[in-house]
Amino acid sequence: MIKTILLLLPVFVSVFWAITLSGNSGQSSKPRLFLSRFMIFPALIFFGHFLFFEPYIHIFPYLDILFQFASLLAFPLYYIYFRLLTVDEQFSFKRHFRYLVIPLFVGIVNAILVFMTPFPEYKTWLFDRNFEGSSLALQWLSYVRFIIYTTYLTAVILSVIGSFRLLKKYGDRAEQFYSDVHDGKFNNSRKLNISFVMLGVTAFVITAIGKYSISLVQPLIYVGWPLFTFELYIMGYMGLRQKAINPTYDLNTVTPDAKDAIIPDSQKKLFERIMVLFNEEKIFLNSQLTIVDVANALGTNRTYISFVINQHFNQNFAYFVNNLRIEQLEREFKLHPEYTNEILAEICGFGSLSSMKRVVSIHLGISISEFKKSQSGTI
Repeated sequence: MIKTILLLLPVFVSVFWAITLSGNSGQSSKPRLFLSRFMIFPALIFFGHFLFFEPYIHIFPYLDILFQFASLLAFPLYYIYFRLLTVDEQFSFKRHFRYLVIPLFVGIVNAILVFMTPFPEYKTWLFDRNFEGSSLALQWLSYVRFIIYTTYLTAVILSVIGSFRLLKKYGDRAEQFYSDVHDGKFNNSRKLNISFVMLGVTAFVITAIGKYSISLVQPLIYVGWPLFTFELYIMGYMGLRQKAINPTYDLNTVTPDAKDAIIPDSQKKLFERIMVLFNEEKIFLNSQLTIVDVANALGTNRTYISFVINQHFNQNFAYFVNNLRIEQLEREFKLHPEYTNEILAEICGFGSLSSMKRVVSIHLGISISEFKKSQSGTI
């Protein structure tokens, strides 16, 4: 009974997040919606494990082709999810096909050989790999299954390395989906990275051991499957916390329609209204400020706000806001050099000392102590 529950837990968690993350699609980010679709794949994979380990020998053979496809595509798809968080605006089969082509090809070859193999032999072979049938297709299928095994492990390694590099280089962009405009404060990105590394390591170890070995040493299920459940839960939870916008909207990601929609006169008026909001009302002192807040305050579209800021300052929203906070920091320090770093961080809109340190380091390339010395004229 306990084994059955453990085998089904990752299935339930994956289905739960697939449904939950797809809710309120109009208010969800594109990565979050992609993640909701992705969760179908681990649900299929772990449902396949459930049928194999129980075992349901009369059901599993009919669905194994589907399970193989899901396994081959899972990690490439999750890597694409990281690309949507960092460098790609939306999923495009044409753009992302290169990450899926090899898994799809191997899966199709596997499917063809399965259909060419006599079903009684195939069914017996699935649960007893020492079985040697008379079918030539079954012999080839043994080689293809080794290729599937190798392709899967390779995808795990490459996806983990690729996501690590993306978040290391573009962690600020991923962070923006959590409405955090503090450059360098990448707590959510780190959690994403850690969760994916944990998932990758667990999947690699379990796959390297092999489900046939696990079926003989079933206590491994009591270790591996709770880990899978926890990792899938963290992945879904991080997706649930994402906002529908990304304030680091770059100039080259503005669509032609969006550019054409802003005629010069209206752009000038919007720019003037933005300047009033930031220079006179000092909205940037709100540490929780997002581009949606600015759009709502001006009664316009976040795309227009981002485009105008890019046009006039050649900066994304986050960089623009934090530059203003640094200017405010310079003014406050000159007026009140006695203020502690914590007070300066609070009144200048950084929200926390660690955030202020990171922003100063990224924007100015110096530490807070060096910044204070430069403002005091001691450097």
